[in-house]
Amino acid sequence: MTQEIRYEQFSETAQAIEQEVKRVIVGQSDVVRSVLICVLAGRHALLEGVPGLGKTMLIKTMADALDLRFSRIQFTPDLQPADITGTDILEDDDSGRKVKRFQAGPIFANLILADEINRATPKTQSALLEAMQEKTVTVSNRSYTLEAPFFVLATQNPLEMEGTYPLPEAQLDRFMFKVNVNYPTVEEIVSILDRTTGTGEARAQKVANGEQVIAMGRLALGTPIETALTAYAARLVVATHPDTPNASPMVKQYVRYGASPRGAQSLILGGKINALLDGRYNVSYRDIDAVAPAALRHRILLNFEGMAEGISADSIIADAIRNVPKGQ
Repeated sequence: MTQEIRYEQFSETAQAIEQEVKRVIVGQSDVVRSVLICVLAGRHALLEGVPGLGKTMLIKTMADALDLRFSRIQFTPDLQPADITGTDILEDDDSGRKVKRFQAGPIFANLILADEINRATPKTQSALLEAMQEKTVTVSNRSYTLEAPFFVLATQNPLEMEGTYPLPEAQLDRFMFKVNVNYPTVEEIVSILDRTTGTGEARAQKVANGEQVIAMGRLALGTPIETALTAYAARLVVATHPDTPNASPMVKQYVRYGASPRGAQSLILGGKINALLDGRYNVSYRDIDAVAPAALRHRILLNFEGMAEGISADSIIADAIRNVPKGQ
């Protein structure tokens, strides 16, 4: 039976998940919020940061707080697509004949931790594409449906790190958010040391299950939003394209290609959930603006001049937010 959930329950459950994760993870409030938005939306998130900032711990803690089947895939240069999706194996049946049996890979879970995804080759990275978009896996011309909820929470090291491969643009576009994990402050490092260098070990308790996550995602999708806000999200995405008439001088000078329509979808759904997490049932412009960097930064390609001058995608997004009119 399909579980139903009310707006009050959404806010209560989501805040319980958020607080349980924060009980283990020091700081990184914006990162926790962004990952939670993707989980409740049933979409995928990409976390980028240098090694040692707790990206993997955050995702494992999120898995602990949710009663879901969890699977961790450690990406390495020698990882093969079959190591992710699974493969057909030959085994003897009761009569002694050889028969094929599909042995499912680690992708057959609810919450997938794709750890250091950009350390694998592009061929292996692409093995996730069908699963992320279609929620199916095809092996030997047979398709297998992945159980809902299904989302990939991936970590990657900055491309400047040795031994990394850039993710293809098509795969990047499948991630709802790209979340930058920044270095902690001195005070946060002190708290991390207090929690991790003693005899005690903090671990999140389960506060929600798969049915609740699916119901919360369905409620978020059904949350009404004003037409003016939808139009604003569309204008924001179009404003990142240098060949449009209203593109700002900064976009025309530094951007090679702007965000895709999936970026606009991420803005709307992310804005809805951001409002619901704050206990508000109406989406505002500030909700759209709040999720815009995570929703668009991985969908904007800078040209050579932009990369040479160290222009960031976030500065392009901030420029678009300043220049795109609201309330029209």
